[in-house]
Amino acid sequence: MSEDSAAAEVARMLAAADSAAALTGAGVSTASGIPDFRSEGGIWDEFDPSEFRYARFRSDPDGFWERRVEMHAAVYGGDIEPNAAHEALGTLEQAGVLDTVVTQNIDGLHQAAGSETVVELHGNADRVICDGCGQQQRAAPVHERVVDGDVPPRCSDCEGLLKPDVVLFGESLPQTALQRARESAREADIFLAAGSSLSVQPASSLPRTAVRTGATLVVVNLEETPVSDITEYELLADVTEMLPAIADRV
Repeated sequence: MSEDSAAAEVARMLAAADSAAALTGAGVSTASGIPDFRSEGGIWDEFDPSEFRYARFRSDPDGFWERRVEMHAAVYGGDIEPNAAHEALGTLEQAGVLDTVVTQNIDGLHQAAGSETVVELHGNADRVICDGCGQQQRAAPVHERVVDGDVPPRCSDCEGLLKPDVVLFGESLPQTALQRARESAREADIFLAAGSSLSVQPASSLPRTAVRTGATLVVVNLEETPVSDITEYELLADVTEMLPAIADRV
């Protein structure tokens, strides 16, 4: 089947489905200039992952925050904007054919592109949260405080340590987000996985959950994934080309 025919067929199924959900991974964000973390030449080649463990955040918050701000600048310091893949998923939601976007990414680009129902499995790098009282706030002013020597940054309400509102190594995924993601997979007639290697748990289990409950699985990725055996439509293509092609045909 040609890419045009596949895009048309997936668009037809999305338009006919009662419920559809998407799962996105790093491959959706790299086209916006955000480097991958795990691939060769990625962020973990420049920074030591052990520096960003929750245990270090607790034992050495000063050192943790200084390196965290350096890494954040390396990842998000450029002109980061949503790309065509983000915009296509926003268009599908606005058209009423996509109910939920579950994302492994922490950059907030889905929301910037118009997606409103977004489940952030790993949190959001643009926020910080108080490790004591749970108050959330924007990350940028806190990063400025760290650069100015205010380390570790503390909550203005309770003096608790402020923490990036992302899942650090050694932390569990937020249960509310994980439950919402699993519900979306179970309820979907169409489950669209895009730009993810589907190799990191628990996100990698969502496509199989969807298939077990009767969903048609569509995967858009440059390479095959561990769920190739159960994927009805495996589109080995650039997400910034295939997702807009699908959205244009809905």
